[in-house]
Formats: sequence, structure tokens, C-alpha cells
Amino acid sequence: MSIDRLCLSACLAVAISATAFAQQHETRPAKPAMQLTALDYIEIEQLNRKYAWALDNCGNDGFEYADLYTPDGAFIDGDTGKRWQGREQLAEAAGGNGKGCPFTRMPLSHVVTNLVIEPTADGAKGKSYLVYPGKNGQVVDAQHSGHDGGYQDLYVKTADGWRYKQRIHVFPPQLPGAYSGVPNAELKAKGDPAKSEH
Repeated sequence: MSIDRLCLSACLAVAISATAFAQQHETRPAKPAMQLTALDYIEIEQLNRKYAWALDNCGNDGFEYADLYTPDGAFIDGDTGKRWQGREQLAEAAGGNGKGCPFTRMPLSHVVTNLVIEPTADGAKGKSYLVYPGKNGQVVDAQHSGHDGGYQDLYVKTADGWRYKQRIHVFPPQLPGAYSGVPNAELKAKGDPAKSEH
């Protein structure tokens, strides 16, 4: 084989390898957001209303609350970072699953308001305010009185309807919809006054 042919063969091999590498590593286009129907929006709003009822009344020993989530769904406390995941733990987060449903004996009720829903590639996301109005003029404590942050949600549509994939209770100074993924306690520990002052 001549030198010219050898060089040509080598150049072709390099070009083919480079093309194959580029094709393997090229960025895939982002998956488009779902097209939500009017019924989807209504059902997600209804999910949020059921949330407050299930939590405040400890329905079915907390499992009514847990069943608003996917089987692997999670609730996260944005202040401490504590996480409850799966049906058993979520029922406990609602005060049930053998925990005695203490919330039902407190002057505590949840009002989820100003809900904003946006479609995503896998379903939808939401943000809302959380308000504790108390009961008959009584409140649990100063934190559980009035506006106390809100929720940042991921929703997915299942065979049983819309469910929470994840719900984060976001506490001030962080905002629902803009939660950094770092709980307030960790921000305070790092000494970031701009993010940790309430």
C-alpha cells in the first residue's frame, strides 16, 4: 500500500471515529412540557384541597394523606431537611400510622392558597402559600399562626389521577418555587446571613 493511501486510510479512520464520538455525546433536545388540560389543572387544585383535609383530620390514620403521593413520593421539611418517603413514613408525617393523630387535637388547620401550576416534561410543578388560620381564635404557637412560607411541588399523573411526587414545605426567607435545595438550618450553619435571617 502506498504512503498516500495509508495516510488517506488513517485520516478517514480518525474522521469516522470523531464523528461517532460527537454523535454519542451530542446534547439531546429537551423533552417538551406536557400539554395540561383544564381538567388537569382542576384535578391538581383538588389534590391540594384534599391535602389540607387529609392532614388536618388524619383520615384513615394518616394513610388518606399518604395516598395523595406516588408510592415513592416524598415530603421534605425545608427548614431542617428532614424527609418522609413512602406510604408508611408519609402517614407518620400526618401524625398517623400509630402516632395517635395529635394534630386533630390542636388548634391547627392548613390553608393552601395562591397556587400556581406549570407544566413540565414529566407532569407539572406548583408553588403555593401556606396559612395557619387557627381555630376559634386559638393558635398552636407563633410559628403556626398566619402565613408560614408555602409549598413547592412536583406532580405526576398516575392511573389513579394526579399525585405528589414531591412536596417541600419551604420556610422563610426562602420562597416556594425558588427553594435552593439547601434547608434553612444548613444555611444558618454556614453563616450566610443573607439567606438565614428570618
